[in-house]
Amino acid sequence: MLRRDLLGAAGAALTLAALPAAAQTPFELAVIGFQMSSETHARAANAAAAAAKERGWNATLLNSEGSLPKHAEQFAALIQRKPGAIVVCMGKPTEADAQFEAAAKAGIPVITIMSGSSPHALFDIAVNEYQVGAQAALWLLGRMNYRGGLLTTRFEGNTATRIRGKVLDAVLSENQAVTVVGSHAMARTASWQDDVRAGMQALLLRNRGRFQGVWASFDGQAYVIDDLLQAQDFKKGQVPIISVDGGKETYRRIADPDSTLMATVAVPFEEMGRRAAAAVEAIVQRKQPRDSITTGPYLLLDAELVDQGNVQRFLTP
Repeated sequence: MLRRDLLGAAGAALTLAALPAAAQTPFELAVIGFQMSSETHARAANAAAAAAKERGWNATLLNSEGSLPKHAEQFAALIQRKPGAIVVCMGKPTEADAQFEAAAKAGIPVITIMSGSSPHALFDIAVNEYQVGAQAALWLLGRMNYRGGLLTTRFEGNTATRIRGKVLDAVLSENQAVTVVGSHAMARTASWQDDVRAGMQALLLRNRGRFQGVWASFDGQAYVIDDLLQAQDFKKGQVPIISVDGGKETYRRIADPDSTLMATVAVPFEEMGRRAAAAVEAIVQRKQPRDSITTGPYLLLDAELVDQGNVQRFLTP
């Protein structure tokens, strides 16, 4: 009887010893979207979280709601929890440098998306905004036959949109038959659509007949301008509009014969989220060297210009 008890106890001990390998806590990927009300932020963050779940990981998805204090607070709370890795979408590495540094000291790998580089992160997944800006500017000037008046709406509060504007200026400096007849600088406010609407409405009315093209630093601005132009009975192609980002609504408008939006440079936000999760798997779980994914502070993906010539490829049935 005693022998059977001992054998049973030994078997139970072996079973318990095997449990941790089979029932260990799943790997956790934490994703912070800086402002999930922004479609682009949400697309990247949701894709990263979805890619984590597809791998059987736990995915924590946080929304900083565009608030730097909340962003820092969420980041700090995650560091205390010690997830396997953190992905920050459209974050602020300069402003949140203390949190990035704390994550590095805690041994938590951080990958950013469209945020800019940080010495404390593995790398930033982005597109070459200088190339994006050139694609947009040259497409628009080509449609204008490199002459005429141009209206622009800009946003200086974001690195990507600011670079696009600077590249536009460089292109215009070499093509002086095109002149900027009016420009609106968007304010960083919760009601930015109202700000763009008011600013561009005034420019459109003041410069009617004087502009042959419209440049917007991102698609959301272009939607507002498109609505204003349609309300003023502008027809597609009469005054071409280009912007940057891409997405279902943008592609719908480009294909819509009643819309004045003609083109965008599509940034692959979903692919960025998927690549972030894949990089975490490779570097953190498979222990591959960081340089096997990218060298330098950026992993650059391709952006593609989308206009009426290829928009059908981007429309989902």
